[in-house]
Order: sequence, then C-alpha cells, then structure tokens
Amino acid sequence: MAAVIHLTRQQFTGQPFRLVENGELSVTLFTYPSGIEAVTLRNSRGFITLLPFYGQMVWDAQFDGHSLRMENPFSEPKWGESVVDTYGCFAFHSGLLSNGCPAPEDTHPLHGEMPCARMDSAFLLVDGDSVTLGGGYEYVKGFGDHYLASPSVRLGAGATLMTIAMRVTNLASVPMPLQYMCHMNYAYVPQATFSQNIPAAAFALRTSIPGHVHPTPQWLEYTAGLARDPSALKALDQPQFYDPEIVFFADNLATYTDRVECVMQAPGTGPRFVTRFDTAQFNHATRWILHNGDQKVAAFILPATCRPEGHIAASRAGTLIALEPGATREFSVETGLAG
Repeated sequence: MAAVIHLTRQQFTGQPFRLVENGELSVTLFTYPSGIEAVTLRNSRGFITLLPFYGQMVWDAQFDGHSLRMENPFSEPKWGESVVDTYGCFAFHSGLLSNGCPAPEDTHPLHGEMPCARMDSAFLLVDGDSVTLGGGYEYVKGFGDHYLASPSVRLGAGATLMTIAMRVTNLASVPMPLQYMCHMNYAYVPQATFSQNIPAAAFALRTSIPGHVHPTPQWLEYTAGLARDPSALKALDQPQFYDPEIVFFADNLATYTDRVECVMQAPGTGPRFVTRFDTAQFNHATRWILHNGDQKVAAFILPATCRPEGHIAASRAGTLIALEPGATREFSVETGLAG
C-alpha cells in the first residue's frame, strides 16, 4: 500500500532528520546553510539529493561511489531568480513558458522560469520498493499565463537509475506556450565515449553563437571542423577545445526510434551512464560539453520539446507547443548509472 507524506518547510532544519525508513530505502530532510531545504533519497547503491521547494532540482546524485554531477564552483545551492545564480545542480527543469538561451529579442531568463520556481507544495510517495519526491507549482499572472507544474523524481530499491518526470496542465482559458527540457548536467569523464540508438548523423553542431559564448580563433577553427563532420568528436579527449562550450542539436528524433537510449562510457571498466526517453514526448535533444577551470560538464543527451535557443526561435521553427486550455502534457526521463 502506498503512503503519501506531505512536507512543510517547518520540518527542515540544519540538523539532518531521517523521516522515512522502508527496507533499504530512507529519506532524510535537512537545510543547507543558505537556508534552502533539501531531501536525500537513499538506497543500498547511493543517493539523490533534491530541493523540494526550489524548482525540485536534483542537486546531487551518486551511485556506487560515482558522482553524476558536473564539476562546479557552488558548495551549496543559492537563492536566485535565474539558474545561473545556482548553477551547481545535477538536473533541473528547463522551461516551461520559455526554454534555453534567450535571443537578444527574447525577454525570458536563461532556461525559463521553472528552474528556480518557489514550489507551493512537496510530498513523498512511499510505494513498496520505491520512494518518490513530488510537488506542485502554480504559475499565474494577471492578464497572462496560468499553469500547474507537477515535477517528481522516483528512486527504487537497489536502483542506480532515477525517473525524472514533469506534468504540466494549462489552467488558463486560452492556449499557453510550452517549451520543456530535462536538463541533466552530467560529470565530465576524460576519454569517455558516446553511443546511442540514433544515427551519429542526427547530431548537428550549433552554428549560432549565444551572447554568453566568447569564441577564440582556435575554438572557431575546431568547431568549423565539427560543423563539417560532427562525428569527429568521438571521445572527450581534447578538453582545450571545449571552452567555450560545444553544443550539438538532434531534431525529429521520432523519425529514428520510438525510444532513445544514449550512453556515456568511461574508459576501460569505468562507469557507464545512460539516459532513456520516448520521442513522442521529446522529439529533440541537445549535447552540451564544457571544460574550463570552473566548470566541467558532459551533458551527453538533454531531451527536449525543441532546441534550447529561446522562445522566439522555437516559434519561428514551429516547435513551440500550444497547450490548449485544460490540457496536460507529461514527460518522463530515465537516467543514471547503468547497472
């Protein structure tokens, strides 16, 4: 029988408190020195730490001693209005009205309003051999959009994979624009290789240069080669060229498969990370690689409803979803350490 435990902010303190034990599964509540509440879901293989009232970010994730999270300068999550104010998490929900890097004509923050949303509610669902953190966020503006976002993350007993989900319902009387990306910031693993069940030719290098990217002559020469042959990047073996970032786009994924599986394999007997998702929910994906003195990330696949180039670009490309009044869209991603 499943049990739902509703969480309140008053339950969280600086002293970690174990709220649930169910076999090998446990749930611990605590507050970071910054004042941000956190929930750690733990099993026999590792743990996930989430921010229940702050966008329900997955702040940290480790399995079998391997950290999934990008290297970053943040020792803890920080309050902010944009994800760049706290860019140290493993995963966040990018969107929902707008997504990605805003173009000069766009007015939305980087990756939209959802990453740093102050959640209205949070709960735990303990169901047999799994535990889920979920919650709700009602976005409403006078003379504007009105929706309910219901994110969740599920961890099973003995599992090294998690399920990250998002459900969006339009509460307004008119259609709402919808853009969504499950943005997973995987750790950079030197010499790691990528593989997937879609053709390598499905990935094309991003040729536009966002405002936050400041190219060097060496980077421009390297990326010109990748633009001609995207498959030339077979392994993470040239970090000197991954600053500024390297970004690939893959579009129209449903033409290749109903369900994408993408893998990042460390050399030898090292860890193997995997992400799976349905193309009926996510018809686009991004690969993002960055390596510098402050941040190292190999986001080997980021499932999305469109390219992360902002609201106006999605509208022009015809990939901006119009969610009808009362309608709901659901998204689900399975990701983690391949067992």
